[in-house]
Amino acid sequence: MKVLVAGGAGFIGLHFINYTLKNHPADEIVCFDKLTYAADPTAIKALSAAHKIEFVQGDIAEEAQLDRLFARHKFDAVINYAAETHVDRSIKSPAIFVKTNVTGVQALLGMCQKYNVGRFHQISTDEVYGAWAGTKNQKPFAENAALCPTSPYAASKAAADLLALSYYKTYGLGVTVERSANNYGARQHPEKLIPLAISRALCDKSIPLYGTGENRRSWLFVCDHSRATDLILRSGKPGEIYNIAPETEQTNLTVARAILKQLGKRDSLLSFVKDRAAHDVSYRVDTTKIKTELGWHAETDFDTGLQKTIAWYTENRAWLDKITSAAVYKAYFSEQYGGQF
Repeated sequence: MKVLVAGGAGFIGLHFINYTLKNHPADEIVCFDKLTYAADPTAIKALSAAHKIEFVQGDIAEEAQLDRLFARHKFDAVINYAAETHVDRSIKSPAIFVKTNVTGVQALLGMCQKYNVGRFHQISTDEVYGAWAGTKNQKPFAENAALCPTSPYAASKAAADLLALSYYKTYGLGVTVERSANNYGARQHPEKLIPLAISRALCDKSIPLYGTGENRRSWLFVCDHSRATDLILRSGKPGEIYNIAPETEQTNLTVARAILKQLGKRDSLLSFVKDRAAHDVSYRVDTTKIKTELGWHAETDFDTGLQKTIAWYTENRAWLDKITSAAVYKAYFSEQYGGQF
């Protein structure tokens, strides 16, 4: 199978490429990535040198670039990880989220239609359903639940989902959509909670938590996510949506305290800051479909996954420090959390 992995130099995309190399060595992979701030160009270039991977730098929202790429390759499948993903950034600058997450997805879909690509798999998020209140009468969101996104990020992903599914209904394109919980693991950019907390704790600096830290998330270890995506790509039914999440969830405060405990740091590093706008308390999805149809379940419990994640960042301080010591990251952190880096 020849697969185009859009956004393959990002955190989740890189893990999927590594998973594919290990489990499907005969597959041909082309990685197409804009190399924004959250990408890891060193990692993808190292993979390209060591394996049969072609790397092409480009923007999924630029149709001319895509057309040249699709004209050179006969892709069997396209997986779209390319996206702007950070909710905080979407609140401040929503336009780039619409360009990449909506216009870019439409451009990819158009190329798949034009060049007769058999499968298009869209990577989405559980945030498209909106907040889960956790009341006795509210069940976790199944794949047919109404979409009620809160942030510009979630709204852009919901729009992309609907666009992708419309190409299945209108043009017969073999589309599948996945909606996953929050991911964590090695090589995640330290704008996200877990690597942010690890990077701050390693330097004995304050860890900012929104509000009271009681917002809850289901944390999906990225390797479990890669396995789910692979199952959907190879065995999922076109036109279908699949939720991906573990069984448990933790508050942001619990996560931060667990990181501090594993690193032998004091809880006094926790710092509570003004909550962000429209901060959803919790997300909860029903994963019955992917379990019964594809036999997937999360194999990595949170404590084990967190230990592996902390170990990677601890052993790769140079990678982490390069990002967090950059002026642009320091400026972002200070603006976002209202304090000095």
